[in-house]
Amino acid sequence: MENQVEVVIIGGSYAGLSAAMCLGRALRQVLVLDSGQPCNRPTPHAHNFLTRDGASPAELAAQARAQALAYPTVRLLAETAVAATGTDGDFTLTTDTGRVVRAGKLLFATGVRDLLPAQPGFAACWGISVIHCPYCHGYEYRQQPIGTLLNGEAALHHARLLRQWTTQLTVFTDGPATFSPQERAQLARAGVSVEETPVRELRHHAGQLTHVALADGRQVPLAALYLRPGMAQHCLLPQELGCTYTEAGYLQVDSMQNTSVPGIYAAGDATTPMRAVGMAAAGGTLAGVALNSELLPTW
Repeated sequence: MENQVEVVIIGGSYAGLSAAMCLGRALRQVLVLDSGQPCNRPTPHAHNFLTRDGASPAELAAQARAQALAYPTVRLLAETAVAATGTDGDFTLTTDTGRVVRAGKLLFATGVRDLLPAQPGFAACWGISVIHCPYCHGYEYRQQPIGTLLNGEAALHHARLLRQWTTQLTVFTDGPATFSPQERAQLARAGVSVEETPVRELRHHAGQLTHVALADGRQVPLAALYLRPGMAQHCLLPQELGCTYTEAGYLQVDSMQNTSVPGIYAAGDATTPMRAVGMAAAGGTLAGVALNSELLPTW
């Protein structure tokens, strides 16, 4: 079965749906393909998003889908794009159901997959008490014992940031610290503890961290642990289409969310380490504006 639309949006979370709403309000024929695997699905509450602070990601996504799909030119299919070919003005996508879709433009809002440490407890606590962003979660853990799993200069910078929320901070280096003597002295003056013993596992109750268990048998009480995991792109189709990536592995976009390939746009977590609902939504809206502008006729 073949469908013809003006824009296919691959990814139906905040960035993709924001773009879909913008394009729907511009009367564009849009198809959203969504695999239903948003990056923040383990997180119980989303914060720092004006008007919806504290709502669950699932609640936000459900309302976003309903509002975007209220526009009659926007459709959503719970299918995954598995192949893509073509050039600007004439792209062809195939989904995991065998559906073939043709579109003039593409928007990738496919997010990333977090690469968590292998030690027990990290996956169970991720998004609940093993967290990535103090602006998203720091207030809920204010003035509680927290930690960060980092080493070297990055740990020093992160510790300086996290001290905004708590005086009970431990830097877990998971092995010998690589700080300079001056950096170690800076941490000590700020009252930040440094723990170099490797982390063996995280002890928790239903994802709520209680202790960090170390390789020497000690347990450090902790309410939350900040982690900057590695990531991998959820979708490899932009790479197959020739899109450029940054050194950190994100899709490279310009100020209007254009990738390096004409007719292909990207927005959301796949394009930036600044992961927040508000930022993803803003990038999607910007991409929608840019896409509509590019689809305008020439006079």
